Amino acid sequence: MKRIAPLLIVLLINVPVVKAADTMIFPSKNGNITFNHRRHIELLRECKNCHDKTPGKIANFGKDYAHKTCKGCHEVRGTGPTRCALCHRK
Repeated sequence: MKRIAPLLIVLLINVPVVKAADTMIFPSKNGNITFNHRRHIELLRECKNCHDKTPGKIANFGKDYAHKTCKGCHEVRGTGPTRCALCHRK
């Protein structure tokens, strides 16, 4: 029992707490964007790739952020949508 308590503490400290919805919809005049948050968590495993603080909203999130950071990440990784119509759905 003495060995289990420290192990549980280490696990609790290192496991990210995610309270966001599994899927989020961001309204846009060019068509709403459906963002699969759960899928990004599973793939990236590090909240700080996108978030300044964990957990929490992304500072300055909007069109410019998404076009630079999200699209840029997709281009670098060679996966995910990079063209307008693949994110914006009417």
